[in-house]
Amino acid sequence: MTPLYSILWLSIYTAFAATLLILPFSIGAAWLLARKKFIGKSFVEATIQLPLILPPVVTGYFLLFVLGPKGIIGRYFEALQVQIAFTWFAAVLAAAVVSLPLVVRTVRVAISSVDPRLEETARTLGASEWHLFRTITLPLSYRGIIAGSILAFARSLGEFGATIVFAGNIPDQSQTIPLAIFQYINQPNGMEKAQSLVIAAVVFSYISMFISEWALRRVDHAEH
Repeated sequence: MTPLYSILWLSIYTAFAATLLILPFSIGAAWLLARKKFIGKSFVEATIQLPLILPPVVTGYFLLFVLGPKGIIGRYFEALQVQIAFTWFAAVLAAAVVSLPLVVRTVRVAISSVDPRLEETARTLGASEWHLFRTITLPLSYRGIIAGSILAFARSLGEFGATIVFAGNIPDQSQTIPLAIFQYINQPNGMEKAQSLVIAAVVFSYISMFISEWALRRVDHAEH
């Protein structure tokens, strides 16, 4: 049976990797939605937010449908003998997709709070879009980025439905805290280990939410 510390470490490592994976895309998508007007913007926004309202099991099914061994894209990886589903990376992808909307929503609010007049002034001085984003927008919205990242980490840490469908419940590979709890409560004499993991999950989640709320309050204070 997998030691509890291994499950905790794998969960933290997976959540951290998922957060890093989605952070660049989330910041880019948040900036696009906050600052640009384009045809199909509502569709793009709805698509990004879809994992937030879909049952996680459905999200896992779609991932399996696309990246599974017989999936639309996954079959080509299988031909190259590269397996994505039912691996550690599958657990990372599942957590990343489910937590993506939280980061985009939080970062979008932070970017929207940046005074656009500062960016307009930089443009009149000849600054490129990338330069003003890197030197003005990003530094002034960093608290929202931190808050969104922490929310993504906490959400990834608690992900269950999409992970068990797309990555399975494989010890030392994709068995994170929620999956291990599910397994232990269905085993004789497994409640004690399940309780230890529940306590760890509550502690991690509470700390993450506390830091995230602090960062969001700082964003609100800066906006007003």
